[in-house]
Amino acid sequence: MPASPEHHDDHLTETTLSSERVYDGIFLHIEHDRVRLPDGKETGREYIHHPGAVMIIALLDDGQVVLERQYRYPVRRAFTEFPAGKIDAGEPPLSTAERELREETGYSARTWNFLCTIHNAIGYSDEHIDLYLATGLSLGERRLDEGEFLDVFTLPATVLLEQVRAGEITDVKTIIGAFWLEKILNGTWVPGRTT
Repeated sequence: MPASPEHHDDHLTETTLSSERVYDGIFLHIEHDRVRLPDGKETGREYIHHPGAVMIIALLDDGQVVLERQYRYPVRRAFTEFPAGKIDAGEPPLSTAERELREETGYSARTWNFLCTIHNAIGYSDEHIDLYLATGLSLGERRLDEGEFLDVFTLPATVLLEQVRAGEITDVKTIIGAFWLEKILNGTWVPGRTT
């Protein structure tokens, strides 16, 4: 087995033959492509094109994290999540993170650390989410978008992890963020400084 299989993927690559946009939404678009498979056969691929998003682990000086409770229509219930939002066209991801944290929670951060990029739905979407750690927080005024309703609250990181473990938090980006946070707090992972 090769040490770095991602560098030897030619035998797995699917080649796009044609592409058709079958749905053009406000920010989601659905594509239907014809592709040539590695064995030479052709098939169709449908996927959602997404502009990308950010998620923020906002860590207070006392070890608590800033969370949100928001209703998510596709699954018809409210979820506990880290603050997050979509990247606007031409906007750098860090600027999106700063804007979303301020708009949704009222917090601003003195220090930002980029953690990683996740691809959260690779079977049917090209969406990616950039994860950031925000520290040195100061509270100001929230400015929610029109039609946006959410509760903001704080929890000790230990309670957040207990809720993940108990299955009370099921949002994938928040679970990944919680595991990052656990490793940062116990010194296993040290994030690089962004600003």
